Amino acid sequence: MDPPLSPVSLSYPMNKETWRHTIILSFQSLGVVYGRLSTAPLYVFGSIDAKDVKSKEEIYELFSFAFWTLTIIPLLKYALIVLKADDQGEGGTFALYSLLCRHAKVGLLPSDKTAAETMHHEEIPSKIKMRTRARWAIENHKSCHYFLLLLALVGSCLIICDGVLTPSISAASSEKADSTDKYLTKYIPVPTACAILVCLFTLQKYGTHKIGFLFAPVVIIWIVFISTMGIYNISRYPSILRSVSPVYIVRFIRNADITSWKLLGRIVLCIAGSEAMFADLGHFSKKSIQVTFALIIYPVLIICYAGQAAFISNHLGVTPYVTHLSESLPISRDLHHVFTVLSLIASLVGSQATITASFSIINQCQALGCFPRVKVIHTSDKIYGQVYIPDVTWILMVLSLGVTFGLGDITTIANATGLTVICGMSVTSCLMSLVIALYWDKSLFFSVCFVLAFGSVEAMYLFSSLMNFSKGTWCVLVLTSLFLMTMLSWHYGTVKKYAFDVENKVAVDWLTDLSPGLGVNRVQGIGFIYTEIVTGIPSFFSHFVTNLPAFHELLVFVSFKPLPVPYIPQSKRYLIGRVGHKEYKIYRCIVRYGYCDHMRDTHDFEEHIISSIGEFIAREEQEDEDQEAMAEGRMIALGGPSTSAALIPVTEIEENEVSQTSADIESQRSPLIDSYPPVKRKKVRFFLPPTSPKVNPAVRRELQELVDARERGTAYFLGKPHLSVRKGSNFFKRFLIMNYIFLDKNCREPPVALNIPHAALLEVGMAYIV
Repeated sequence: MDPPLSPVSLSYPMNKETWRHTIILSFQSLGVVYGRLSTAPLYVFGSIDAKDVKSKEEIYELFSFAFWTLTIIPLLKYALIVLKADDQGEGGTFALYSLLCRHAKVGLLPSDKTAAETMHHEEIPSKIKMRTRARWAIENHKSCHYFLLLLALVGSCLIICDGVLTPSISAASSEKADSTDKYLTKYIPVPTACAILVCLFTLQKYGTHKIGFLFAPVVIIWIVFISTMGIYNISRYPSILRSVSPVYIVRFIRNADITSWKLLGRIVLCIAGSEAMFADLGHFSKKSIQVTFALIIYPVLIICYAGQAAFISNHLGVTPYVTHLSESLPISRDLHHVFTVLSLIASLVGSQATITASFSIINQCQALGCFPRVKVIHTSDKIYGQVYIPDVTWILMVLSLGVTFGLGDITTIANATGLTVICGMSVTSCLMSLVIALYWDKSLFFSVCFVLAFGSVEAMYLFSSLMNFSKGTWCVLVLTSLFLMTMLSWHYGTVKKYAFDVENKVAVDWLTDLSPGLGVNRVQGIGFIYTEIVTGIPSFFSHFVTNLPAFHELLVFVSFKPLPVPYIPQSKRYLIGRVGHKEYKIYRCIVRYGYCDHMRDTHDFEEHIISSIGEFIAREEQEDEDQEAMAEGRMIALGGPSTSAALIPVTEIEENEVSQTSADIESQRSPLIDSYPPVKRKKVRFFLPPTSPKVNPAVRRELQELVDARERGTAYFLGKPHLSVRKGSNFFKRFLIMNYIFLDKNCREPPVALNIPHAALLEVGMAYIV
């Protein structure tokens, strides 16, 4: 395995955020990020059985827990500290892990040594990290690397698990008060909740921008409604205000029994959605999330919980549903009808934060080789973190419907949601403590203080949530195990396949030493060979040449390399180098992209590569090294047509003629084919600039050969790996590989940077024994 990438700064140019932009993003964040937190009052006290509450004082104690938990976790931990650990605008557990990969060299993902050395040569870090004892211990113990990757994957799985459970509990809790009959309360809400879930997931295709504007007014009306209810009840029962004192927490802990501890597993739901503040950071901005929470969401939630607790404490025993939020409304039938409709709509909005967070996390995991290939749609051309994943949307919907039907009862779903929330926060605390020590370069004292201050609160809630394991929290273990095994299998298969490619690659001399006397011919045109390795000749191409002794007059080995950064600037995206002597006309191109770049969706990738190679040929003469035999791995960072002056691109629009490919033959059989107009396709042709005395004749000749080879045609070579497990492997390894093979066959085809014409595509099968 190659060492991790160098700690360099590769960032996407971001525009300076204005207050107008902050206000717009703050408005949108109300409908996406804070829908979850603002609808939590529906099920925090509502999931508590009034029979389990011993006295009025215990309600005061539970409210004291809610007040201080909201203050310590969302306000202090996330809004003031964790949000500062963003990875160039991106948040979530994988953003923390990517920071550690770059600044502590703990990455286990397939990385490229040549790319790392090139970046280090280009950019010197502004601050050299001190090699402290903690950094040395973590970097030199492989077990620490595996543990951190496992921790990051578990945190990502918990966020996805939250995206399954939260829609279920939000939809079910809104219907709790629709009936006073116990039988109807249990069974009538399920069909309505499922209808809400289907509507919610169907709306995801419209993207964060439109959903934010659609949902934000609903959240604003909802928070005005619940804050008015809170103020009304506080004015009637002002004694609740004294329970803000932490003395009530001490009193609760001193007198708590098993039943009381279980109640804390429901109170933790008051901070459900706090993790989305960080995970959804890529969809908005740090300032907009901080301002919205501190000025609007936090005070509204405190007022709402205080009013609800005040009402419950003075009406215990009156009705079995006294803990539900609807009971604290003033006595008015019309007002109850308004609440029912509003809570139904607000519950739909409340799940958006976790669904959006799931999209962000899966997008990051897929880009870094830890999640099967799925289609990622970027719904905004201004905010690159706003993504929508259709495949994941329907999977989350099916699982959420299964949870709603399977568990049914709101209390059971609340237990599972509480454990998911607190486990995800605990993972963030662990990774954040390492970021403080290894990235921020703070002393070990600050890192330990962070863990003790926030970890102790989370450990208390974790203990109380685990006490409800038989009453719903087992569902978290099942879902997390399902997601974790998927990620581990894909990561393991990806790493093993990459290792096989590295071990079985062929030296460059093997290809360049082949001569016509051995029966090997060079045919006209350009051959693009897509491979994961960045040095040597991939085994599948040597297998092809061995069985069919011919290759193109100009070869380009193309490798896509993800970097643990959100974005790669266009000017540093392509690394171009030469393989062997100039006379061989063999080049290598490494395409670097961050986990939020969507460059694999471009349709002009071939033009970018050709233009970058032309710029490389022109700039090569300016290098100091011996250009006749450029060392393998010595590359120049270029950025495609925007930086190229060696070739002049000319765009032509031509009608797509019918060719005799299998797809065209199939289309000719349709009687409707003549009714469609000819398809117009953009084609870019390259020309050399006018003769200049500054251009070396040899360089101009090589550029002309590049243009001529492109005009003669292009072929694309892709390896088709067939994995099989080595005999004698243990059960766990066999399980991971077989699971990877299943996922590889059922997920999307390997993405490439252009739409390859079927007539020019050559897939070369190769057996991989791992």
